[in-house]
Amino acid sequence: MTEIPEHLLKRAQEARQKAASKQPQPEGAAGAGGGEGGATPPAGGGGQPSEAESRIPAHLLERSRAAKARQGGGGDAGGTTTAPVPAAPPAGGGVATAPPPVATGPGGHTQRLLTVVRSGSIQDVRATPVDKVHTWPHLLVAEFVASLACTAFLLVFSIFVNAPLLQEANSNRTPNPSKAPWYFLGLQELLTMFHPMVAGVTIPGMGIFLLILAPYIDRNPSNKPEDRKFAISVFTLFLMFWAVLVIIGSFFRGPGFNFIFPWRDGIFFEL
Repeated sequence: MTEIPEHLLKRAQEARQKAASKQPQPEGAAGAGGGEGGATPPAGGGGQPSEAESRIPAHLLERSRAAKARQGGGGDAGGTTTAPVPAAPPAGGGVATAPPPVATGPGGHTQRLLTVVRSGSIQDVRATPVDKVHTWPHLLVAEFVASLACTAFLLVFSIFVNAPLLQEANSNRTPNPSKAPWYFLGLQELLTMFHPMVAGVTIPGMGIFLLILAPYIDRNPSNKPEDRKFAISVFTLFLMFWAVLVIIGSFFRGPGFNFIFPWRDGIFFEL
């Protein structure tokens, strides 16, 4: 049996005290009670408060009185005696057992907690809509299909297009200019302008660190470009900075890695 919460018991006690203070005490009430200093029992009888005093439904009070009458063999508020129902004798002729006693809470009340507290305060039966889906299969299936498509494209492309390989390397003849692959030409261009420590560690490290911090600085969940100005600006600056360095190293560097004009001296760049 679930016990009644403490705040509900205090509320019922305050209601009983307030109702008792409002009721006038007629003269000779002590004699009518059958003893000196005896107070008039509540209208409910049997020491139980009425429904208006305790704010407990009448059917619950009646159930409590009936349970106490079955346990003590006394009378209820109406003066009637409720005798316990005898159990039927077993078919085998054994000794009949009495029904188990009814468990009661504080004050003799037998109502459950859920009949006093509203269900909405302890449970929510309404489903809350969310805008999220599971990673599997919604995301991983799309990524797997995209990877298969890229693999198939590279396979077909490699069959029909040969790799642009140069002639066999000659240790006695160094190509002039000696350029790195195009994706490293931006770094090679920085090496011609700054110290190797600055060009190879400091500047790329600061760029990568700024890109790592970008999602934590710009935490706007919107997907619209006009709402993501900071993230788009940082990525655009990084992309244009590296693209300009790659273009200069590819088309504007000639023999000795000197600066030239491609429309005048030619292009010294091969994939």
